[in-house]
Amino acid sequence: MPWFPVKKIRKQIKLLLLLVLVTCAAWLTYVHLSLVRQGRALRQRLGYGRDGEKLSGVTEGRGVRAALSTQRAEDSSESREEEQVPEGRDPNMLFPVGAGKPPPLNLTHQVPPWWEEYKGQVNLHVFEDWCGGAVGHLRRNLHFPLFPHTRTTVKKLAVSPKWKNYGLRIFGFIHPARDGDVQFSVASDDNSEFWLSPNESPAGAQLVAFVGKTGSEWTAPGEFTKFSSQVSKPKRLMASRRYYFELLHKQDDRGSDHVEVGWRAFLPGLKFEVIGSAHISLYTDESSLKMDHVAHVPQSPASHVGGRLPQEEPRADMLRPDPRDTFFLTPRVEPSSLENVLEPCAYAPTYVVKDFPIARYQGLQFVYLSFVYPNDHTRLTHMETENKCFYRESPLYLERFGFYKYMKMDREEGEEDEEEEVQRRAFLFLNPDDFLDDEEEGELLDSLEPTEASPLQSRRHLPLPAAPTAPGATPAPPVPPSPGDLPTTRRSRALSWADRAARPLPLFLGRALRPRAAAQQQPPKVYVTRVRPGLRAPLGPRGPPWPPFPGVFLRPRPLPRVQLRAPPRPPRSRGRRTGGSPGAELRPPARAQATQGSLEGQPRLLGLPAPTAAANLSSEAQPVTSFLSLSQVSRAQLPAAGDEEEADDDDDGARGEDEDSEEAAGAPRGRWREDAIDWQRTFSVGAVDFEQLRSDWNDLRCNVSGNLQLPEAEAVDVVAQYMERLNARHGGRYALLRIVNVEKRRDSARGSRFLLELELQERGGGRLRLSEYVFLRLPGAHAGGADADGESPEPAPAAPTRPDGRPELCRPLRLAWRQDVMVHFIVPVKNQARWVAQFLADMAALHARTGDSHFSITLVDFESEDMDVEQALRSARLPRYQYLRRTGNFERSAGLQAGVDAVEDASSIVFLCDLHIHFPPNILDGIRKHCVEGKLAFAPVVMRLGCGSSPGDPHGYWEVNGFGLFGIYKSDFDRVGGMNTEEFRDQWGGEDWELLDRVLQAGLEVERLRVRNFYHHYHSKRGMWGARGRKGSRTEGS
Repeated sequence: MPWFPVKKIRKQIKLLLLLVLVTCAAWLTYVHLSLVRQGRALRQRLGYGRDGEKLSGVTEGRGVRAALSTQRAEDSSESREEEQVPEGRDPNMLFPVGAGKPPPLNLTHQVPPWWEEYKGQVNLHVFEDWCGGAVGHLRRNLHFPLFPHTRTTVKKLAVSPKWKNYGLRIFGFIHPARDGDVQFSVASDDNSEFWLSPNESPAGAQLVAFVGKTGSEWTAPGEFTKFSSQVSKPKRLMASRRYYFELLHKQDDRGSDHVEVGWRAFLPGLKFEVIGSAHISLYTDESSLKMDHVAHVPQSPASHVGGRLPQEEPRADMLRPDPRDTFFLTPRVEPSSLENVLEPCAYAPTYVVKDFPIARYQGLQFVYLSFVYPNDHTRLTHMETENKCFYRESPLYLERFGFYKYMKMDREEGEEDEEEEVQRRAFLFLNPDDFLDDEEEGELLDSLEPTEASPLQSRRHLPLPAAPTAPGATPAPPVPPSPGDLPTTRRSRALSWADRAARPLPLFLGRALRPRAAAQQQPPKVYVTRVRPGLRAPLGPRGPPWPPFPGVFLRPRPLPRVQLRAPPRPPRSRGRRTGGSPGAELRPPARAQATQGSLEGQPRLLGLPAPTAAANLSSEAQPVTSFLSLSQVSRAQLPAAGDEEEADDDDDGARGEDEDSEEAAGAPRGRWREDAIDWQRTFSVGAVDFEQLRSDWNDLRCNVSGNLQLPEAEAVDVVAQYMERLNARHGGRYALLRIVNVEKRRDSARGSRFLLELELQERGGGRLRLSEYVFLRLPGAHAGGADADGESPEPAPAAPTRPDGRPELCRPLRLAWRQDVMVHFIVPVKNQARWVAQFLADMAALHARTGDSHFSITLVDFESEDMDVEQALRSARLPRYQYLRRTGNFERSAGLQAGVDAVEDASSIVFLCDLHIHFPPNILDGIRKHCVEGKLAFAPVVMRLGCGSSPGDPHGYWEVNGFGLFGIYKSDFDRVGGMNTEEFRDQWGGEDWELLDRVLQAGLEVERLRVRNFYHHYHSKRGMWGARGRKGSRTEGS
């Protein structure tokens, strides 16, 4: 048996244990380094988090299972937010269920070379003049993330430009000072997001901290713990590596703009510190690159996710699919087969102002609009929350009264007769001329004089009480005093009715109330009498004139004036005036002090004075009285205690003393009652077509209304006539599938021009597109104009062949459009690299989608310094292009004229264009259809997007005043003289109106239509052209 040194082991047990521990430590170190090389690391579970708080995984009640699940999440180096957001997906679930997978992201995996001199600063990209406070608004920017407005650097992760409506993208590398777990936190005003990659690749960036998602969240500077989303979970970082980060910030037009990122070691009690220049470095050096060089710009999940907002239904009706948008892809019927369908006729509309002298900028008044069928939904209904100009109502009226005048409230059986009886018997509002204007009212408010009761009234009615002298005194019958006996009274607008024998007729409620006792007497009304100037009764021989209303006494003390306004009067069938809506009447308080002139037991009326014997006085002395319930007067308008009259009670003297004491103490408070809501109220309304109220004049006031709508019956009638002629000519070869588009230009003297676009089914063939101009000639209409050459007028046409004398369809001569004509887009540019790149990309996409190669792009470059425009044209996938270079300051008129002069074919179309335009797919077809050589020019109306708006969520208005986007044949453009380069040399704004004047004087029609999905992007105007400020005030074409 071998010898075992047990005694030596016992003596050296401590050394052996130390050796075992050292061996285990070495083995664990080896395993850790191996895992680090594989992108993983061993984590030590600490029981305490930030500020000495225990971790949720340790303290929650789910036990070991919860801790193990949390540990697995931590071991994968992903936070809980990162587990819910896979790579390429939006953390806000912006892709709705059933919408399919999002398109693949063009992420940057290859990192550019990095140099040591990059340390101390990071890249900063600025996107200016973009509204909204959420990072999602920044991602909706057309140029985000490749084409910022400014590229610069920053030396620490704490930026405050002190500006508004901008977005920042800060990116680069973070260099940790030591190995360990690190927590990050971001603070900003408004929203911000901090993304961090587990390595140096931008493609692996993960959202670790953020401030808000809606744009309303914000923090104070240095407030790193306001929201739970601000602080990230601990991240294991190593000092020997660098980590890609990205900071996105969006600022609106309010608040103190700032954004900062802090970090701290994951230990209790430590505070966040802003990451300084010692721990950051550039992603790449952009100082020597032009603005159109974007290959180096990193693209990460931060710059792509959330670019589109989920919309189950588009907000704008214009975004809904329409057959017009893709109808140009349908093969067209050969025009040669349609020449003999209709008989030819001369086309010379009367609204053409050829050789008519037009003053400068007055051509706008001679542009007419066309009618469209079916509805193309170009009316901006989603913008009518604030702009209701479509309804032709005063904004102030709509704000106060709404659309109630189009409604007629239903009444119960029997109420209508009583309402008519009240309106017939009410003498208060018989004459509309009795209402004073505001100016007259201000002059005559205090023009009333003391009057006395009529002797006739005193004989026919009960005696009226005189001014009370003492409580309990019996009033004597009134005797008409002489002028010398009249007490001196102050002028007042407050009168009180004192008729006891009148029948109560309510003005509002439609039912007469039963007479009430004195204890239940209604509160007094405050009446205002306005006398027409110059219509007072003449003075009698015995004294002052008789009162216009018998029984009216002036108060001996003035009451405060109450500003009264006539309530809204909905239209009635018989045109009689009423006081207002029944639902708006406030009930008077149950208790109120009686005033002088009120008798015990006299029935009170609900706002209607009792008719008297002198009610039928001459209209020359008839006043106008407005009324207001005491409960409807605010406490500030109620008379004070000293101005109240003493009450008089013949039956109970003690009660009179009590009432006197109450009035001496102060006026009682009126009880306010809630308005009764009639949930069962119904109303009647007729179908109102507001489109019929519009005319074909070019409306320059309303910029949210769409194209004029053509009545369906008229469109169907014209199409039926044409199809009848077509089938008669071709033996029923074509069948009508649907009416895609009908456009009408009206001429009430000679007839109307129509553009018919029909989808036909050819017998034995496929579907075809018919797109032709026709003319609906009025019977006996004489085309007194000249022909195309302007030499000889057309002879009077023969009598129409239709026996019923109805208008007849014919084919207008020289009014046929060409499908294959070349369209030249003329665009002047200067220092607009991001917009030039966007424009070329859009036109390349247009070419790829339509397959149309019959268009060309002509860029007139005024020495752009931020990009190589010619090289960009070569790189773009365009069918044709032309580059022109000019020197000097930017001149739009000169640039457009130079581009048109470079076009050699006079029978081609030139489209004077802008750089900031989003084109619909059917734009080429639309330009060709509405441009006819010698006859038609096309000025489409573009929708100008607002700040923060995009084509996917358009908010803005139609540019009804601008004619900067103009399509015309080159031969016509040369004939009218081209652009005015002499007056508009160093300025722009107005050159489009001046060109319109000359186009109309040349005898051309200008087709004016709002085009679907045709947008002018919102853009910054700061430093656009690098030239001196312009003199013009308009921005069209800029």
